[in-house]
Amino acid sequence: MNFETEAKKYREQFLEDLRELVAIPSLKDNETISDNAPFGAACRAALDKMMEIGRKAGFTVKDYNGYACVIEYGTQEESIGILGHLDIVPVGENWHHDPFGCEEVNGFVFGRGTLDDKGPVIAGLTAMRILKENNIPMNKKVMLICGCDEESGMECMKYYCDHGEIPTVSFTPDASFPVVYGEKGILNVILEGCAETPILSMQAGERPNVVIGKASAVVKDFDEQKQKEFAFYLKSHHLEGSFAKCGENYQLTIEGESAHGSMPYLGNNAGIHLLNFIGASYGNDFLLTTAALLNDWRGTGLHIDKEGAYMGFLTLNTGVIEVNSDQIKIVLDIRYPNDTDKETITSHMDEVFKECNYPLTYTLAHDTKPLFLDPNSDFIQTLYRVYQQYSKDTFTPLLTMGGGTYAKCLPNCVAFGPEFPHPATGNEAIGGPHQADEAINIDEMLTSVAIYAAALAELGK
Repeated sequence: MNFETEAKKYREQFLEDLRELVAIPSLKDNETISDNAPFGAACRAALDKMMEIGRKAGFTVKDYNGYACVIEYGTQEESIGILGHLDIVPVGENWHHDPFGCEEVNGFVFGRGTLDDKGPVIAGLTAMRILKENNIPMNKKVMLICGCDEESGMECMKYYCDHGEIPTVSFTPDASFPVVYGEKGILNVILEGCAETPILSMQAGERPNVVIGKASAVVKDFDEQKQKEFAFYLKSHHLEGSFAKCGENYQLTIEGESAHGSMPYLGNNAGIHLLNFIGASYGNDFLLTTAALLNDWRGTGLHIDKEGAYMGFLTLNTGVIEVNSDQIKIVLDIRYPNDTDKETITSHMDEVFKECNYPLTYTLAHDTKPLFLDPNSDFIQTLYRVYQQYSKDTFTPLLTMGGGTYAKCLPNCVAFGPEFPHPATGNEAIGGPHQADEAINIDEMLTSVAIYAAALAELGK
């Protein structure tokens, strides 16, 4: 069977399913947590909708107490897993399309979660539809496992692994093609303590794994000279920004560029810029030191920089900055290659903080160790061969990456698409994961559907 020809027949069904899912703003919400809704009402609603879509497609559906669901095709003992997530990151600002509307423009569909990861989840389900409705022979069961907490801790998959069936092999459509056989470790670090600063209040960033795209802070004594310095700073750093009266004080705002925290070099951290400017303008050593320690995405300021043999550079993202009077909290997202580890990283931080007498102390929120599978295994080579057949791309090698996916949660699991090495572009401004105007190219996603269907058929022999 030519799975690409078959996938094109499912275009409207794919879009119908996707619109229903994207319409639900499935952000984790601690205020609406309840029984069977461990991540809040919106995530529960997305899980219910996904199970409804699965049932309508004729599959067996299981609910794991709101942490995850499984949509199954077949009853065989051996199994192939597809792991995807239904939760999203905050919408953010600067959208030109309804983030929950699935607006279709020139072959692209816009919306939060279209690429990360609701579109790929529906692609996996559509691949299962093709197998089922064409009676493709399968000797293994297919399990589409959908979680609701990938973006903020993966508690969903931890719960599932304790209570659900573990597939024989799995892939997660939550990254890039061809196949990602290695993922960096993820270390979240919280810096907290007291320090005197000119900042009266500041709340910048919402998640550790998102580059701060816009930051504001309230300061006092923002006189005419400092206003000129602010204008000069913005111009010299090619930034947009503004200031406005806030009672007797002033609110300063800098607009940077948001990006996924695993690729901070694609963004421009507005929070760090704001600390740097205020520190320089007011002569505040703590803010200047903090900006210097955290400015370089490679972590050189903390002396934790490392270039891995397979996985490339360690990356550092400052995702959250909170200042309330003299109370400071900063959350870091560190992605590290398998050439280093948590102990080495923290030992270098200890040395730097001691040397500069830094007033904040740190705690480790969590540490997810790197993933590294044999790229020459039959499993990975099968996925690679199918990708090459349907993409006609015989140049791009197997990959490692900084992003963390569900692949780290299960044995024998890798990230597999759906993003292509050279994605289609158009006249529209196309956003990626965690960015404004997040979008998918419909034709490319249908090619991904074909790749997934063919891969399942090959693995299921």
